[in-house]
Amino acid sequence: MQLDQSKSAEYVKRATGLIPQLSQTMSKAPYYYVQGVQPSYLERGRGATVWDVDGNSYIDYVCGLGAVTLGYNCLEVDKAIMAQLFQGISFSQPHRLEVEVSELLRQVIPCAEMVRFSKTGSEVCAVALKLARAYTGRDKFLTWSYHGWHDHFSIDTDRAKGIPKSFKDYIIQFPYNDLKPLYALFDQYPNQIAAVFMEPVAFTAPFPGYLAKVKELCHDNGALLIFDEMVTGFRWKLGGAQQYYEVTPDLATFGKGMANGMPIAAVCGRKEVMKECENIFFSTTFGGETLSLAAAKATIEFMRDSYYFSHIHNNIGVRLMNGIDGLTHLGLKFTGYSCRPYILLDDETPELRSLFMQELAKRGFLIHSGAWNLCYAHTVDDVKRTLKAVEESMTLIRAGEVKLEGKVAKMSFRRL
Repeated sequence: MQLDQSKSAEYVKRATGLIPQLSQTMSKAPYYYVQGVQPSYLERGRGATVWDVDGNSYIDYVCGLGAVTLGYNCLEVDKAIMAQLFQGISFSQPHRLEVEVSELLRQVIPCAEMVRFSKTGSEVCAVALKLARAYTGRDKFLTWSYHGWHDHFSIDTDRAKGIPKSFKDYIIQFPYNDLKPLYALFDQYPNQIAAVFMEPVAFTAPFPGYLAKVKELCHDNGALLIFDEMVTGFRWKLGGAQQYYEVTPDLATFGKGMANGMPIAAVCGRKEVMKECENIFFSTTFGGETLSLAAAKATIEFMRDSYYFSHIHNNIGVRLMNGIDGLTHLGLKFTGYSCRPYILLDDETPELRSLFMQELAKRGFLIHSGAWNLCYAHTVDDVKRTLKAVEESMTLIRAGEVKLEGKVAKMSFRRL
């Protein structure tokens, strides 16, 4: 089936020379999908379905890069946004929702003794690092993962142009799930490391006791442990991976799915560390914007009071992963967690991954080159249809009966 992508192509043409990278978000840009087959521009969404500008519909497993946790046009969240809209959006002084949502986060996130808001994950990650440096009086930090576009995090990627090379002196990479290099780095840089800044988990589970040992090592050396919970927050458990693994960091950052797509992020943590916000420069006009705060409050309350976690983990995720388990003869397997699985191809190449993305799009499913983000609006029937489409697509691919009809999807960046 050939999808009509004529309007998408027209928008690409209009954006060319007007919008650098054709998108406001790097990994949403058309060339990170299979241009010519997958859509380049979307029009609307409802539940777990999105429609492109040409009117084609897709079950969406990208879900706004993980920002959409409950589903598009979730009634409870939209009602909260609309109610606040008629009361005002931005004010001249703090709004009561800043207090109420902070209290809510303190109730559900183990480390959240104090809370500050901003608009993006990159911003609050930059603030968390600044807090750690202010609190410890040290400059270097250790990491293994991605923490946004700011200079100190992106200096070690292939997109480091425009950043002073000296920034490289402050970021040190270490391998995940291996304590020996961490011990060695603390020995190599005594009294210089402000924090271990890490995603608590990505696709590989931490070995038993690993996260607790990292925390112990940090504190033994006068450093802080910071969890970047952009991905794990409000997916693994209500209190994030720190609640899931029962390891409380000194600071943590949240965003993405905490407001079902509205732009809000938070840095939270121990009171004595967070109080450094009174000494550093961290101020933004839209940090207390009320539509996003209202959406966050409604989203978190919905998660707390519903079967959200059971549904995305068990009804959807486990079914999806079990189904892929039955397709190993087609060279498929999965890694990751039931709330955010990643389907692997045994002989992974950009061309093969693009062909897989293409064939699923032609059957009405939108996937990215990365993990599959699940939301509350996905249904058991969606999973059944997805598995059928995956099996059909891979059977044709393995038989050599289909070829790539669009451009190979690119990767957004790589670490050096």
